[in-house]
Amino acid sequence: MPNMSLTKVPSEEQEPLVRNKNFLEVTMCYTPEQAVEEARRCLNCKNKPCVDGCPVNVRIPEFIEKVAAGDFKAAYEIISDTNALPCVSGRVCPQENQCEERCVRGIKGESVAIGRLERFVADWYLKNCNVMPVKPESNGIKVAVVGSGPAGLTCASDLAKRGYEVTVFEAFHTAGGVLVYGIPEFRLPKAIVQSEVDKLKALGVDLQLDVVVGRTITIDELMDEGYKAVFVGSGAGLPMFMGIEGESLAGVYSANEYLTRVNLMKAYLDDHDTPLKRSRTVAVVGGGNVAMDAARCAKRMGAEKVYLMYRRDEEEMPARREEVNHAKEEDIDFRLLCNPVRILGNEKGQVSQIECVRMRLQAPDESGRRSPKEVPGSNFFLNVDTVIMALGTSPNPLIRSTTPGLEANRKGCLVVDEDTMRTTREGIYAGGDAVTGAATVILAMGAGKTAAQAIDEYLSEKN
Repeated sequence: MPNMSLTKVPSEEQEPLVRNKNFLEVTMCYTPEQAVEEARRCLNCKNKPCVDGCPVNVRIPEFIEKVAAGDFKAAYEIISDTNALPCVSGRVCPQENQCEERCVRGIKGESVAIGRLERFVADWYLKNCNVMPVKPESNGIKVAVVGSGPAGLTCASDLAKRGYEVTVFEAFHTAGGVLVYGIPEFRLPKAIVQSEVDKLKALGVDLQLDVVVGRTITIDELMDEGYKAVFVGSGAGLPMFMGIEGESLAGVYSANEYLTRVNLMKAYLDDHDTPLKRSRTVAVVGGGNVAMDAARCAKRMGAEKVYLMYRRDEEEMPARREEVNHAKEEDIDFRLLCNPVRILGNEKGQVSQIECVRMRLQAPDESGRRSPKEVPGSNFFLNVDTVIMALGTSPNPLIRSTTPGLEANRKGCLVVDEDTMRTTREGIYAGGDAVTGAATVILAMGAGKTAAQAIDEYLSEKN
């Protein structure tokens, strides 16, 4: 029988004041019984609006129907037919703004917990089956993928399944891109990412690590070596700063650097000699998911006090509601409607204080967003020893500056045809944060999927 409950089956979580001292996953996976109960809330709508909200077009009602029947293996096969990274997307995809937002059950109550069900299915398969895919017969055509983040991994997977000889070039010593350096262990365990990378290798994808395309080798040199097409999924790793006094003091980090040291370089483990300041009082500036990750990591790294500063109010925050709520529960001190204007240091050149000004929101502009304006004379000081700037990132200019004919917009993002992800150079495609600037994992995956289809059509015509 259908489950007509108006609310989702809840998933268990670690207690807030326990989890803010460890890097274990915050949210627990459904049990099989919970998954079946939640799956029975799905109405299996004929027009399937949830599928239209999924950037990688997972056949959502079909996989949920299999979960409701207890056939978890079949459910996984349906998901993985279009989604190359189900263990990842089930954890970090903002389903509430995509598939779940369009769920009919959400009209009178809560939507079906599509994300939790996807995670359950992927985790169940990893634990109980985890059969490695078989490498398809090769068509002999070489394709290069620059970057092993979600866009690159998805593009590489889809092309490998079509028989292409795919090589992924990754600048770091570990594959995964933002999945390993940006997202904390307590949201996305790195063993999960590695399991997805292992499946990619089983498909025949060659991973070349410690290769900085644009420095170690250029895209033109790759094409001279016989690669017939290139996909650029190099992300957006260039951090932004405010340009205020004191940003060069010791103890000021970009969120990118801070999270890389914690996540990729594993500064949170005692047996890893990763240099990172052990802070007592931290100010994190920003209101997105990266700011939440940085603040929550700083707390777990032993900070007694962590301030989260954002110049707008909570309603205007771009971060996921779940991440905001988790941060609040974990004793992060939200200082909204305030903005730093200066960072002060001590005689040793180390951060000692941050000066802020209070903000007031104006009437909505043409875009509907309310712009913040300083309140004169409202300046105040906070004693801090660390400041983390989580203001966004932009693409590194290295690739576009070493590839003639590759155009970018004023923000440094590569210009592409959105229907094919083709750049202004024939045979070169791009997607993910290299095109959009910092965005979500699932949107990057969708771009990688679109590009793989376009590359296949392009190469099929040429051969």
